[in-house]
Amino acid sequence: MLFTELLKMAALSLVANKLRTILTMLGIIIGVASVIAMTSVGMGVKKNVVDSISRLGSNMLMVMPGSSNRGGVRGAAGSVITLTYDDAKAIKEKIKDVSYVSPIVQGSYQVVYGHENWNTTVSGVIPEYVKIQSLTLQSGMFFTDHDVDVRSRVAVIGTTVASNLFGEVNPVGKKIRIGNAPYTIIGLIASKGQSSVGQDQDDVVLIPLTTAQERLLGITYVRMINVQVADSDKMDAVQAQIETLLRQRHRIKTGADDDFNVRNLTSLMETMSETTTMITLLLGSIAGISLIVGGIGIMNIMMVSVTERTREIGIRKAIGATYNSIMLQFLIESTMISILGGLIGIFVSVGLAQAISKFGNFTTVISVASIFASFGFSLFVGIVFGMLPARKAARLDPIDALRYE
Repeated sequence: MLFTELLKMAALSLVANKLRTILTMLGIIIGVASVIAMTSVGMGVKKNVVDSISRLGSNMLMVMPGSSNRGGVRGAAGSVITLTYDDAKAIKEKIKDVSYVSPIVQGSYQVVYGHENWNTTVSGVIPEYVKIQSLTLQSGMFFTDHDVDVRSRVAVIGTTVASNLFGEVNPVGKKIRIGNAPYTIIGLIASKGQSSVGQDQDDVVLIPLTTAQERLLGITYVRMINVQVADSDKMDAVQAQIETLLRQRHRIKTGADDDFNVRNLTSLMETMSETTTMITLLLGSIAGISLIVGGIGIMNIMMVSVTERTREIGIRKAIGATYNSIMLQFLIESTMISILGGLIGIFVSVGLAQAISKFGNFTTVISVASIFASFGFSLFVGIVFGMLPARKAARLDPIDALRYE
């Protein structure tokens, strides 16, 4: 009964000073909204990074050419040409727990159809590339191992290339020119959209690896070999086996540097996930400072309220109000401000996160955990910063309080 009465008194006190209550609540609203919004942005960054790496393929190892080393000056990674199609075949044939292997070569070319043209990336791959990249075809078919063996001039294109060259017309069966040579389109890849870094994954033309090497680029090496491992638990073991195999094939002496690099995308994903988690915590912590400021605002207003209601406190004490009941009354008021501010802040943050996602062309992830954490922290702030004014009110001497003007 006492608690209900104190709750009513606290509500009446807050309603009696609407503007002051709203301004005090504003600090909590901004604090909660900032924490949730910043956390959703950070988690959105994490999701984009993870999705971007996942699109490269699950359980993926990427074998890249090494760096040159001339006169003591090291070049950039990939500055030497050491990987071949035979290396890729050897990896597939001799190493267990490898599901798919696809060597890749690529270059930028102007693709022409009739009076239309489009500059895009032309990649030479083998059929297993479809499995590694989890590609699906919207229409047509992918080229076969036979097309790779005979260096067929066939192509599979992305939806961006198709829309710029053919509009709404189905491109399958049409002929395009790449490097002044005709290629027949046999398939259209279903759209994959943009990557987390804004790269259009549909702006691509895929042709057989040998066709790209011999007919288009005039090279005998490959720029990269993608390897999909059957089991994520065997990634490190397969990586070590690939390194041993390539050192043997490239006749690298003991103690000499590798002329290739093997990158583990699973390890990269874990590292990036840890990094983005730290960024999310940092953003949330910085935004949480505004909650502390809001708590200071609550304490300031509650101190003013205690001073204004000194005579009221004196009267209540004179008629039998206890130390605990006076303290509880002011704690309820500060807590109500933080609760209402927290609830409003949650609705504001959800709307803000959705606005960022819609108008900022950026993915945000609203976490239930961040909502509960920020609301719980706002409640904690309300209680802690309301404690000092409540104690001050409860410790007032009734005689001095009654004589207060």
